[in-house]
Amino acid sequence: MSSNAAKRVAELRDLLERANVAYYVDAAPFMADSEYDRLLAELGELESAHPELADASSPTARVGGKPSEGFQTVAHRVPMQSVDNTYSIEDFRTWHARCTESLGEVPAVVADPKIDGVAISLRYERGLLVQAITRGDGEKGDDVTANVRPIRSVPLRLRGDAPAVLEVRGEIFMPNASFEAVNARRQKEGDALFVNARNATAGTLKSLDPAVARDRGLRFLMHGLGEVQDMPQATYWELLQACRALGLPVSPRSQRCDTVEQAVAAIEAFAADRATLDFGVDGMVVKVDRLDFRERLGSTSKAPRWAVAFKYPAERKATTLLHVEWQVGKGGTLTPRATMKPVFVGGTTVQHATLHNIEEIRRKDIRVGDTVIVEKAGEIIPPVVEVVLAERPTGAKEIEAPTACPDCGGATEMEGPKVYCRNAACPAQFRERVKWFVGRDQMDIEGLGEKIVDQLIDAGLVKRYSDLFTLDAGKLAALESEAVNKKGETQIRKLGQKTADAIVANANAAKQRGLARVLASLGLRLIGAAAAKTLARAYADADALLAATAADFEALSDFGTITAESLAKDLSRADVKRMFVDLAEAGVDLTSPIYQKEAADSPFAGKTVVLTGTLAAFERSALTERLESLGAKVTGSVSKKTHLLIAGTDAGSKLDKARELGVPIWDEAELLKNLPGA
Repeated sequence: MSSNAAKRVAELRDLLERANVAYYVDAAPFMADSEYDRLLAELGELESAHPELADASSPTARVGGKPSEGFQTVAHRVPMQSVDNTYSIEDFRTWHARCTESLGEVPAVVADPKIDGVAISLRYERGLLVQAITRGDGEKGDDVTANVRPIRSVPLRLRGDAPAVLEVRGEIFMPNASFEAVNARRQKEGDALFVNARNATAGTLKSLDPAVARDRGLRFLMHGLGEVQDMPQATYWELLQACRALGLPVSPRSQRCDTVEQAVAAIEAFAADRATLDFGVDGMVVKVDRLDFRERLGSTSKAPRWAVAFKYPAERKATTLLHVEWQVGKGGTLTPRATMKPVFVGGTTVQHATLHNIEEIRRKDIRVGDTVIVEKAGEIIPPVVEVVLAERPTGAKEIEAPTACPDCGGATEMEGPKVYCRNAACPAQFRERVKWFVGRDQMDIEGLGEKIVDQLIDAGLVKRYSDLFTLDAGKLAALESEAVNKKGETQIRKLGQKTADAIVANANAAKQRGLARVLASLGLRLIGAAAAKTLARAYADADALLAATAADFEALSDFGTITAESLAKDLSRADVKRMFVDLAEAGVDLTSPIYQKEAADSPFAGKTVVLTGTLAAFERSALTERLESLGAKVTGSVSKKTHLLIAGTDAGSKLDKARELGVPIWDEAELLKNLPGA
């Protein structure tokens, strides 16, 4: 085994995982989609060439993504997989040749425009729309039916002789004109502007008020199918025509191609045509037409082998860098954001770009006043990719890392390429931490979105985490915000008693989530959900945790020296100790009951378990928590280290992998027999 290969694999895994966290968890992406895909492909090639380096936790086995906040999470009956990307005609031909070789004949394909929107699954039963679910993590997503129903291009009732069940997959998107109008209105109201149309679409679907979706001009186009009953068509092309006849919107630019040359011609022709569209499109998705061919080709754990997305090169434009501001994150990280002369690129007007960190600024020698090149690739906030040095003006100002926090004035320090504000009482950090604390995967206090958190802090009602659990419903109901009515008039709206009562009830319910959820919510450096669960298994309550040392933490599984020392340092701070006292006084449960009981005698104790398919009696996250309470480690990928696979209906490649490796497999009935109390 080459030591260089091992080193590169480790580097790529670390970089891609950090990119995933930045994109999906922190909402602060630092890498363009094309760069991510290139590095992921490189990692996949290295792992294929060096099977001894295989690791079930590698990014190559992951389907990214997390459900949005504020809606019920439900399982997809048929998983919504992602599609592999390619960026060259040569690679596209290779994919087509691979399909031909596997099938023993040349398959016809269908080319669809790749819309830059939000993936959605619409379920129709006997012709009526009954549910709309976002893609989420591919296996489960958010039920956003109330926000999809107002979209006029989504039929509420299908025409003609509709099948018993029809799940339609497609994209919800915002046309360019609607996006510009929405941002113009937000600018007038003093709200933060949406980065792009996809960002605006996602935000609209997350709104708790369906009228927002109605008023923002969202549209829908279908491009695939999930569960289908009573449709006899043998090809995707025939299904598209049948769906069009039922009243479902299908792209008029979809093309059926009998040969690879026809498909290449369609891709190249659409490269110019896409600029004329009134919505964002960044490529074409090409799929094998015959459905029986698709079954023969199958899927990987991440994507179907019968489809590939050809993505066009990202658009680049030159503009002038006007100034740089440093934004404060929940962990005290100061991130530089560029403000530029507005430039139209990638279908939207761009004024801001990410500069990543001070090392990146120095490496590219970016200065205020420079002519810079920005790249717009999909939904990401555009990066500054290079400086046009030949056009550098006299007096272009070098960008320095701030020595003081721009919000609180506290001292900063460098750690690698990052700059941190080390003031634990920094108001900007606290504001971002509270928004993190109340989120779905943290304390899950439904109703406390970013705007309401801002209102609570601005009104002085929340000064500590514990204040969230002692809110006065009357004061909460009286919170005011500005809103614009249909006539364009600004009005003052109060939060209202009904909403306030619901938030207080949700906060009271969140008190019982236990120590693991509290630890994962506090924003302690290097402590995420997995580390928090490890700590909750080791310590019965917060008092025991606070009495532990760095050496104690380092002895735990999955804890290294750096994480152990960082945690010990944080827990020794007076403000952190006070935080635990305040939470306890507010009635928050700081014990670890589900991680302390039953595990010793459990058949799951010490076992690595993987879940796959749909389980009738369990919601996936609840079952995961239950198994972990019984001592199991629940992971997302099957490997030689897996002790047990629990398979529901519609289980896919994980079941095949488990059989191949000889991993014990339980169905739901076997699970119920062995699950205490089931």
